[in-house]
Amino acid sequence: MHDVFDLVIFGGGGDLSRRKLLPALFSGFAAGRVSKDSRIFLTSRQGLDGSAEPWLKEVFKETPPACPLDAKTLKDFANMVHVVELGLSEGGDDWVALKGLLASDDETRPLVHFLAIPPSLFTSTCELLGEYGLNGERARVVLEKPLGHDLESAKAINADVGRFFDECQTFRIDHYLGKEAVQNLLALRFSNILFEELWSGRTIDHIQITIAENQGVQGRKGFYEGTGAMRDMVQNHLLQLLCLVAMEPPARLEADSIRDEKLKVLKSLKPLEGAEIDRNVVRGQYQAGAMHGEAVSGYADDVELDSPSNTETFVALKAHIENWRWAGVPFYLRTGKRLPDRFAEIVIQFKQIPHSPHPGWGNHINPNRFIIRMQPEDHLALRMMVKNHSSADEALKEVEMNLDVAGDDAMRLGPYLRLILDAVRGDQSLFVHRDEVEHAWRWVDRIIGHWDASNEPPESYQAGTWGPYEAHDLMTRDRREWFHETSGKRSGR
Repeated sequence: MHDVFDLVIFGGGGDLSRRKLLPALFSGFAAGRVSKDSRIFLTSRQGLDGSAEPWLKEVFKETPPACPLDAKTLKDFANMVHVVELGLSEGGDDWVALKGLLASDDETRPLVHFLAIPPSLFTSTCELLGEYGLNGERARVVLEKPLGHDLESAKAINADVGRFFDECQTFRIDHYLGKEAVQNLLALRFSNILFEELWSGRTIDHIQITIAENQGVQGRKGFYEGTGAMRDMVQNHLLQLLCLVAMEPPARLEADSIRDEKLKVLKSLKPLEGAEIDRNVVRGQYQAGAMHGEAVSGYADDVELDSPSNTETFVALKAHIENWRWAGVPFYLRTGKRLPDRFAEIVIQFKQIPHSPHPGWGNHINPNRFIIRMQPEDHLALRMMVKNHSSADEALKEVEMNLDVAGDDAMRLGPYLRLILDAVRGDQSLFVHRDEVEHAWRWVDRIIGHWDASNEPPESYQAGTWGPYEAHDLMTRDRREWFHETSGKRSGR
């Protein structure tokens, strides 16, 4: 029996709702994960005459769900969806009508408000939810990033939302935490002594976390200029993934224990200051280049700028966690736009063996690597050296052991669906506590402040390359390489 709930998506006709939330909810409905007795309300500046079915058909034509789109399932799903006209700056008859629609005799029926709207509207929307009594015990509020522009604004948002929703009702979403590979990482780490005993600086040489995007900023130009990759990706996604990799085993795999351990990691991050930032952080901005043989424009043209901009579309950095487990182990974080491929992965690289018992075999012994890939597909693998049976000279070869759990892909929950259903159940394990948000901002604000004070432009890199050469140098001066470089792809302008 699946939960019956009411979901209100504020900004229901917007980009996030159309590209991510509605396709995920439809896939969940088609797979039997979302009850037909649930209701989904989409707020919009304009209402919708008649059934939502024709509109949903157009939405799913733009972004197809992860399941077949048959007519009967679409019709049944459309019966759950209601588009309501609603203003978000002041109350009125539209809010009275929404309150009436959401009235329920069942006080245990969860009511989830998903704020898929700009952060500038969070405060007024939460005030109105409070004014019209839509923030009671059965209500939860889901906040989509970005949560602020810096530490000060993040604190203000948290304080404003906190006036109307308790922390136990507040769900700050990071969809990377809902990915299947991340769930498997937690299961492997904390359910197998094999991995936990090896999970420290005693055996690990370094860790790489990369979120690479092959698209530019088209469609987000109003948001991206003045935001940049540090605020858009590092402060949330990359630091959250770092926390999951580096945290100590929680007492229990439940919200408070997990979030306490992640917060300890953020508090242990070594602050970067002054010359350390110049040496350990690389920022770049893509210029005109080529993607898959086709010419593409640079950032300035994509956002239609008349003058140069210091907004970074690429960041690579080296971070250290100052505790016993990770002393001396560098964490290399990297994200960028207009890179050759689209993928997100964590690479745990173990130390090289101290002595080779195979002299004269004539081949390099690669270090073991544990790979967690989160997009474009979920994948976990362990790379190790074995004997090459096809070789007469007893050479070694590297093989990849697939650690994925076989099963029906249809039964896998996509990240947004998983997190929405967790919010329905009141499970905050995969959501971000306000203290995590603020400590992450505190760490990145030092870097952004240094950039602002120096007023130096980002390094340039051609679209279709792996970022500025300085990102390659960040690794090579430590006698290391980005994982993709071992397959022949090189960084460069």
